[in-house]
Amino acid sequence: MVDLEMLELTRKMVRIPSINTTAGEAAIGEFLEGYFRELPYFQQHPEYLITQELHEDRLHRRNVIALLRGEKDDNPKTVILHGHTDTVGLEGYGALEDVACNPDRLMEAMKFMELPDAVRADLESGAYLFGRGSCDMKSGDAVFMVLIKRLSEHPEELSGNLIISLNPVEENLHTGIIEALPVLAKLQEQYGLQYVLAMNNDFTSPLFEGDEAKTIYTGIGGKVLPCFYIHGKETHVGQCFEGFDASMFAAELVHRIHLSGKFSDTYNGETTNPPSVLKIKDLKTWYNVQTAKEALVYFNYFVHNASMEEITKGLLDEAKEVFDDILTKIHTEFQNYCNVNHQNYSEYNYEKRVLTYDALYGMASKEAGFSAEKIRDIVTGEQMRGIDRREIPIEIIRYLLKLLKFTGPTVVLYYAAPFCPHSTVKSDQQQLLDLLTKVIGEIGAETDTTFRLMSFYPSLSDSSYLRIDDSEASMDMLLRNFPEVELLYPVPIEAIRKVNVPAINVGCYGKDAHKWTERVNIPYTFGVLPELELRLIHGVLETK
Repeated sequence: MVDLEMLELTRKMVRIPSINTTAGEAAIGEFLEGYFRELPYFQQHPEYLITQELHEDRLHRRNVIALLRGEKDDNPKTVILHGHTDTVGLEGYGALEDVACNPDRLMEAMKFMELPDAVRADLESGAYLFGRGSCDMKSGDAVFMVLIKRLSEHPEELSGNLIISLNPVEENLHTGIIEALPVLAKLQEQYGLQYVLAMNNDFTSPLFEGDEAKTIYTGIGGKVLPCFYIHGKETHVGQCFEGFDASMFAAELVHRIHLSGKFSDTYNGETTNPPSVLKIKDLKTWYNVQTAKEALVYFNYFVHNASMEEITKGLLDEAKEVFDDILTKIHTEFQNYCNVNHQNYSEYNYEKRVLTYDALYGMASKEAGFSAEKIRDIVTGEQMRGIDRREIPIEIIRYLLKLLKFTGPTVVLYYAAPFCPHSTVKSDQQQLLDLLTKVIGEIGAETDTTFRLMSFYPSLSDSSYLRIDDSEASMDMLLRNFPEVELLYPVPIEAIRKVNVPAINVGCYGKDAHKWTERVNIPYTFGVLPELELRLIHGVLETK
């Protein structure tokens, strides 16, 4: 049976256009705070409701975190329910942009539009609610909120504890959940909580056309952003063979890494998407007939279980092969040019210098004039100028190369924001896996729903920041090659390790997240899902 209260709450929240990096994110935070402040439990225990404005945030966005302490017995076990409150933009809606956040008006307007057959069928079925954020993920938030409301009405019947954490800024840098971590760690210490499970309700969808199964994810894939700064050797186009074109190097890196399964990571029978190039550009600031001396390219790189040592070595090896291929091409083409023009041929040779940021930093730190304070000043200055935080390390690298008097071709690999750790429930947590299997089996039989368990949620998620499966050595490799990470992307690693809770995604169910046809399935999300999650919550909290 559809829970109408959850459905109506979803409608209300969709009507608040909480688009990432807009004032709507602050508005949704105000709404959420008001919702919980009206509940009798939090009026009796105001200290259990925490609103945390993000640090130095010009939009005054906030985390809303609430603790529900069970009174049935003295049980420290605690389940964290968390979700994000921001959405992507409305650009894809076109003429429907004005009603994109009003489900009723949007669906009425869509009736008179040309639609794909599948979308038309879902619209006419009455089984879907359309609108920006309906699927990703305000419906999931609404389910959690109403569950907290109902459980808070009888805390004497609850064994264990629940925390709900609703966070902004998930759609780009995950700032909300990152800044919530110290709060979660403080609650853990203050009330003696034992975090046993984190449950996200982020959207789930069919995995292929005709797929009817609902997927429960027992973990979250990770992401790193490897960046290559390429320092070449400029030349006039009239002497084109006398240079080492940084743009050419960047283009060849894209050719070899973008969509290459060689860099996909397989674990437990599940393989990540291959890397995708997110930016490639030369660093010339005006037109001239000089070849590019500098270039930048960076990639989205998904991780399931590979260590940062493995990832870094693979990327460096590829860059070294590109270096060799570029030299071979220069030599071959120059020799052909000399032959057809009856000129003497002489080979241009360069030292193959491909290294990590950590290696470059280590070499430069031994040079006279090196200053770590100067590097921090560079970061601060670039931030004040509004430079993208992924590109701020370029100025640091230029400083280090100058100290080392490196003028020849040099390629430097570094990592930049965002970094999303990976984790999954493994065999040492078999009890949790057994409980999940049992509950979805029962719910599946009762509701005629087919479920599957998979190890890694395939999209980026705030769940990444609740547990880290990387070893200390792997994390050390990442952080040493992440220039000025404390200033540019201060992920609280120690807080994550302190919270250290298995993070699963159960999820609302719908289609076309991030598209203008985004929609959530009503019977499953507001009927099957709440009962499934209630049984999981009680099962986890009451398991001895």
